Amino acid sequence: MANIGDRLKKRGVMVETSIVQIKDVILKNPIMIEGLPGVGHVGKLVAEHIVEELGADKIIEIYSSYFPPQVLVMSDGTVELAKNEVYACSSGKYDLLILVGDYQSTTNVGHYELTRIYLDIAQMYGVKRIYTLGGYGVGHLVEKPRVLGAVNNVKLVDEMKRYGVSFEEDEPGGGIIGASGLLLGMGEQKGIDAVCIMGETSGYLVDPRSAQAVLRSLSQALGMEIDMGALEDRAKEMEKIIARLREMEQAPSISPIEEDLSYIG
Repeated sequence: MANIGDRLKKRGVMVETSIVQIKDVILKNPIMIEGLPGVGHVGKLVAEHIVEELGADKIIEIYSSYFPPQVLVMSDGTVELAKNEVYACSSGKYDLLILVGDYQSTTNVGHYELTRIYLDIAQMYGVKRIYTLGGYGVGHLVEKPRVLGAVNNVKLVDEMKRYGVSFEEDEPGGGIIGASGLLLGMGEQKGIDAVCIMGETSGYLVDPRSAQAVLRSLSQALGMEIDMGALEDRAKEMEKIIARLREMEQAPSISPIEEDLSYIG
């Protein structure tokens, strides 16, 4: 089995990144889903939930000097290098390639180089459509998050509207940063249709409620049902935390006691 890193090198991909193929798979009509860290960790929550619910297999590990210079300390005291991962599974109408992980690039150059690698991996498996997932920060708590979209092919707009995705003028303001945006722009150059689905979120906290909204639209687009029970449990726990924070904000402030410090010589 040829290592995918070697195959990419033959295609002229020369970057400070190591691609380790864990398992070789053959996929039919695959779609790539990207859920790397971002605003509210919305995309990351959705992608990791899909991996768990569908029992996807890890097929690739990606190590890069563009990731933060750190290791993760595991529960048993051992460490792991920073990495992102690609999972694969067959479910319903489409096979899925799911890009997940804890890291985006720490540099502008790295964002472009890593996105090129993600797209090369997509092309290796014949991906024709990419869904990138993220949060749209609005700076305040949101009870019923909207789902906003951006596409690299105008023909996709009407299609995504059928799945509850809104396309609003000047939203998201400032564009889409990181892999979620670059996969659209650079994917267009490679002839790959791509959609970014963003859940409205405060931007202050991890937001499983927004992740549910994004997953609902994505699962409709994919034509599959994905249980949301685990996300619902996390959303309820987060709502309890938010309720406590609101109580603390509304509690009357207590003036500090003025002490007589005249005894200090």
